[in-house]
Amino acid sequence: MQNSPNLTEPSGIVPAPPANPVSPPRPDQRTPAIPLQSARASRRRATVAMGFVTGMLAGMRAHQTDPAPLLARAGIDLADTASRIPVERYAVLYNLCIEALADEAFGLLPQPMPRGSFEFLCRGMLGAPTLEEALQRGIRFLRIVLPAFRIALERAGAGAEILIDDAGSLGDERDAPARVFAYEWLLRLLHGVASWFVGRGLALDAVSFPYARPPHAADYALVYTEHSSFEAPRLAAHLQANLLELPLRRDEAALTDFLNGAPGKISMLYRRDREMVFRVRDLLRDALPTNLTLEEVASRLHLSPRTLHRRLEEEGSSFRIIKEATRRDIAYARLTKTAHSIARIAADLGYADTSTFYRAFVSWSGVAPDRFRQQLAQRAPSVETPCSRPMRVCAKIPHTTTQTETAADGAD
Repeated sequence: MQNSPNLTEPSGIVPAPPANPVSPPRPDQRTPAIPLQSARASRRRATVAMGFVTGMLAGMRAHQTDPAPLLARAGIDLADTASRIPVERYAVLYNLCIEALADEAFGLLPQPMPRGSFEFLCRGMLGAPTLEEALQRGIRFLRIVLPAFRIALERAGAGAEILIDDAGSLGDERDAPARVFAYEWLLRLLHGVASWFVGRGLALDAVSFPYARPPHAADYALVYTEHSSFEAPRLAAHLQANLLELPLRRDEAALTDFLNGAPGKISMLYRRDREMVFRVRDLLRDALPTNLTLEEVASRLHLSPRTLHRRLEEEGSSFRIIKEATRRDIAYARLTKTAHSIARIAADLGYADTSTFYRAFVSWSGVAPDRFRQQLAQRAPSVETPCSRPMRVCAKIPHTTTQTETAADGAD
């Protein structure tokens, strides 16, 4: 484990002033590789193609359940089929559909996936010595709650494959929206959870999907890989076998935070339109108390400083914003969950002296850190602290309260 005890993972994108001194900032037929160019237009703000929405709703329609009230609550209008949906609203709809159907598989499968399955999936993987063992545990659990699918993880030399096959259980219409989304969802679930547990986006070298290329396939470059093919006999996601040896970096406290907003949160994790923000944040966090410069981070990412600056700008962020937010979130967590002295927290965050940390903290919260801690103690246990509620991930956009606030990495 590389997590510090009692340390909440930083959400790491945008600092926003709190409403009051103790409130937080409201947080096979091969197809050519899918180019990222068609998806780059959405990078200013992470969005989802309408095809993912209609696929998710296919189960509701099959159960003759009107999705209109849920769409209204999520702020989504299906009238414009060419429009794209902000990923935050998509995550809200994800959870609303599960709640309405009491089925974490959206009514897409012959048997419902019981509520709470996502949590038990994560808890079953927690504590595994390697990613491979965690995935094998998760797959064994999914075979129980998703009997419609045959799921396996196999090694082959330097490579490995995640294999998924419905064996005809989802009907004869291979390209039906419900079947297409069922595969999209299940791969996203496994890949997203695995990436979260190891604290990095796991690169998929290629994925073959068992249906025709859907209209929203351009988004696969953001969600899965640029190298996607279609009309395969079963889904096969290829990755490097050495990734399976990675240790898990999450503990019970991190999982508790991650489950806030889950399972819809999984739709926001490790998309390639946010990938560089998370990689920079992780480098900055892991280097503390050393404060890395833009040039040092760029070197570790094998990029030029100019390229790194451009990539972060494309994702709607900046090096300064990420650095500030990372230190801020850790400071909130340490003040809330530990008895560490202000001087120690300042030193751990790389501040040259305590007075510099005081000034920074006042700019974030409106009060000094010792006063912040006193107010939390006076108002406990009813107060919502920056670590007791999830913080939402934004870029350079003003904070607005959404119906469900989600965390970045889970917040990652």
